[in-house]
Amino acid sequence: MAGRGTAGRGERGADAASAGKEPRTARGRRTLRAILDAAAAEFGEKGFHEGSISGITRRAGVALGSFYTYFDSKDDVFRALVRDMSEQVREHVAPAIKDAPDQIGAEQAALLAFIRFARTHKEIYRIIDEAEFVDPESFRLHYATTAERIARRLRAAADRGELRDDVGEIHAWAIMGMNVFLGLRYSVWDEGTPPEAIAETVAAMLANGIVARD
Repeated sequence: MAGRGTAGRGERGADAASAGKEPRTARGRRTLRAILDAAAAEFGEKGFHEGSISGITRRAGVALGSFYTYFDSKDDVFRALVRDMSEQVREHVAPAIKDAPDQIGAEQAALLAFIRFARTHKEIYRIIDEAEFVDPESFRLHYATTAERIARRLRAAADRGELRDDVGEIHAWAIMGMNVFLGLRYSVWDEGTPPEAIAETVAAMLANGIVARD
């Protein structure tokens, strides 16, 4: 499971190691990537407290010493994993919104990409949720940076005249919160609804609201 989805991702996560332990070779970066992917599988299946370093190294197919080449502790690899998963979401969503015709279309594309991502990375929900208690700073940073990316998109669209002038942080957090729970409902709990239909419904709501019209 450690190698799932790594093809084509390059060497993302190469800066995730503990301070002073960053890999200096391509082989080292691949090993670090394997450890991060294995940690996602281990913590996603067992949780932080039941997950273990030995379980991570077994999944990654590396020696126990290789773990300590890059990380000081289980806490460190968990903290790095939260950052890495946040970056994975960003990298998955960014290309999807690049060619959107307008901002509503961009938010529709972003949600569609996120739901598809969450369906193949269900462990992200358990890991991010546990971060609230294991590493509150990483938990808060994950959501704060995600909301800020959305806020920047909204403000840019407002500057282009596509959205209301007063769009801002509250709107960004509302959209993010909606996306997070839609991902939980339609990716983790049940995959029966086509993601395209979900994204289309939300885009219509963003564009038109839910007030009855004549």
